[in-house]
Amino acid sequence: MKTLVGTLMVILVTLGNQAFGQDVAALEKSCAKNDYSACWNLGGKYYFGLSGASQDKFKAAELFTKACDGGFMSGCDNLGGMYYRGEGVRLDKFKAAELFTKACGGGWGPGCNNLGLMYNIGEGVRLDKGKALDSFGKACDLKDEQGCKNYANLKNQGAR
Repeated sequence: MKTLVGTLMVILVTLGNQAFGQDVAALEKSCAKNDYSACWNLGGKYYFGLSGASQDKFKAAELFTKACDGGFMSGCDNLGGMYYRGEGVRLDKFKAAELFTKACGGGWGPGCNNLGLMYNIGEGVRLDKGKALDSFGKACDLKDEQGCKNYANLKNQGAR
């Protein structure tokens, strides 16, 4: 599950670098106007305590929730990671799996990879190597490099 733990940080840093330079006040205004990308980026600022935003994982969870509810799938994935670790929200692996399922269903490859990890070890879902393989395969189809690696590893272990 080490990969899942690091996924939130990688996604936020990789995809949010350009937006992390944006002003917190500007992002707050955009988020208030239901710009869900802005909500997600603002959540990243609060999660890490960047660009003048104090680190506040509760606020980050609220913002990722708004992004997720608005259909911004990386928000669902990030929120799932927070539920998985109990950061800013109560620890709830079932809720994490639900959020990863939503992200995956919405075409977000890292969400599929995280769902596959949960199926692979049976956390928050029933252990199911076949569903893990399917989730990793979908992640790979969505161009998620870690999903491709996990698919190949599980396939080499004989999963079907």
